Order: sequence, then structure tokens, then C-alpha cells
Amino acid sequence: MIDYFIGMVIKSIIFVKLTESNILHKTYIVMKIRIIAVLIIGMLFFPVFGKSPIKTLLITGQNNHNWRVSHIALKQILENSGDFIVDLAVSPSQGESMEKFILDFSKYSLVVLDYNGDSWSKKTNEGFLDFVKNGGGVVVYHAADNAFSGWKEYNEICALGGWEGRNENSGPWVYWKDNSLYKDYSKGNGGSHGQQHEYVLNGRNKKHPIMKNLPEHWIHGKDELYDRMRGPGNIKDILYTAYSDPEKGGSGREEPLIFTVEYGKGKIFHTMLGHAGDQLENNPAMQCAGFQITLLRGAEWAATGKIKDKKLTKDFPTDKKTSFRTIYK
Repeated sequence: MIDYFIGMVIKSIIFVKLTESNILHKTYIVMKIRIIAVLIIGMLFFPVFGKSPIKTLLITGQNNHNWRVSHIALKQILENSGDFIVDLAVSPSQGESMEKFILDFSKYSLVVLDYNGDSWSKKTNEGFLDFVKNGGGVVVYHAADNAFSGWKEYNEICALGGWEGRNENSGPWVYWKDNSLYKDYSKGNGGSHGQQHEYVLNGRNKKHPIMKNLPEHWIHGKDELYDRMRGPGNIKDILYTAYSDPEKGGSGREEPLIFTVEYGKGKIFHTMLGHAGDQLENNPAMQCAGFQITLLRGAEWAATGKIKDKKLTKDFPTDKKTSFRTIYK
């Protein structure tokens, strides 16, 4: 499109020069103005200088959750925004050889993790770490923080994780207490949740770009609420927490659910929201507009370090009711 308009400008200049000697001065001045006007209008209506979509690699294929639904929903959410183009990396099935599961991260600005399964190949591990260390963006989505409990660097990228044998040796429990994050080094397993239910997200950082104009409190669609998560605890910015209600089987603590991490030059957006339903049409945790909008903002920030559109959309949930984007846009 840029080449097209440059060509039009050149042609118009040539045309005007050729006609200058043949027509009256007033006529070609008017023609110049008309040509310039047409070009300006064209540039306004066509995204000549528009930003290219963020090239994204979504890793999936094994999970104790319904990855066949979650990876489609994630891809649709991201691509329907117009800001991302998503390639899929689907692993071999559980128990199959992972040696040929070698990923090239060099083409991407963002990696979205929807994976919890067998260890990747050594080359993929090394490539992923190099990608993040050198400034690549990462989204850690839901059960991806359950993966690779014995991989030190991966756990530093996630900051917190659960299950898969995690305990006090994995790092402290981290939760919100006395208006700040608190690290609890008591003994105990890492990772649990009560029954799925709607719950309130509580904002903890108004200044972060991801949080600009988002409400301090909003009701999330029916979802798991991860609690008692353990790990290095190297959270950079805590964005939202939620109270894990004991009456629902929770910890009785205010748990960190959405936050950022830094690893090397890389930026990581970690959301524990979004338990996948049994099908795309019955997927309230991922159809929740709050989940989708925070995911989009977090993904853009992880890839670019900024948010281009900070306006609050009318369909964002409030502290009175939740809201859904059932077709993921």
C-alpha cells in the first residue's frame, strides 16, 4: 500500500510537469490541489502506516485442562482484535518423543504458553530461554504455570506455579496481606483451588499501562480461583488479586491472579484466569470480557512494552455484574 501511494505521487508530479506547458497556470494549480487532496483522503482511509500485527507463537498440545478448546479461544481472542497474528505449535501427544518438537522463536515477538505436559526438547528449552532473555514477550496462561516444576528458569519466568510436586522447596506461598505482597515460607504443597464460581478481581496498581482506565473491582465469569501457589515469587507488578473464599473451598487469602514478571530483557504477563470449558460455546471463564481485555492488553504490553488503546470499552465487567464476549471479540 505504501508503494502504491508513492507511485501515485510520482505519477502526479510527472503529469503536472507535462501539462504545465500546455494549459493555463490556474488550471494546473487547481489540478495539483485536487491530486494532493485525493492522496490525503486515500492515506486517511487506508492504513498506509498502520502497525503490523504482532507475530505470536502459541504453544499447546498437552495439558491437564481442555487445550483443544483453550488454544482455539486464545487464538480467536488475539486475532479477532486485529493486533496479533498467531501460529500454533502443537506438541506430540503425552508419552511420545519430544526430540523433534523443536521450535524456532526467532520469527516472533510474543509466545503464549497454553501447555502443561512432557518436557520439551533441549533445543526448544534453550531457544525459549534465549528468546525471553533477549527481550521476547511471554503470556503465561492459566495451567501453564503448573508445568515444568523442576525447571528453575521456567519457574522464574512464571514467578508462581502449582501442583506437580511443588512444596516449600519450590519457594514461598505468595499472597496479598496488609496492602502488599507477602511471602510465606511455611511448609505445605503448592497449588489448589475451590469450586468454580464468579468472583471479584481487586486492582492493585493503577499506574501500570495494562491497568489504565480499568476498574478497580470487577466480577469475573465462573472460573477456578488458583490459590496457595508457590515459586520464586519474583513478581514485578501485581495487577489484580481475588479473595479465595473458604466457603468455596478456598484458602481464605487474597491471592495474586494477574501480574507481570521480568526475566532478562523479556516481559512476562501472567494470568491465572481462564479455565477452559467443555466447548467454545460453553466457556464462561474465557468468554468473560474482563479476561479477554486483560489478556489482550497484557499480550500487547509483553510484546511491545506499551498499550496503544487505553480506553475502557463499554462491555467491561463492573463490580455489579460480569459481561461476556461469547464469540471472542
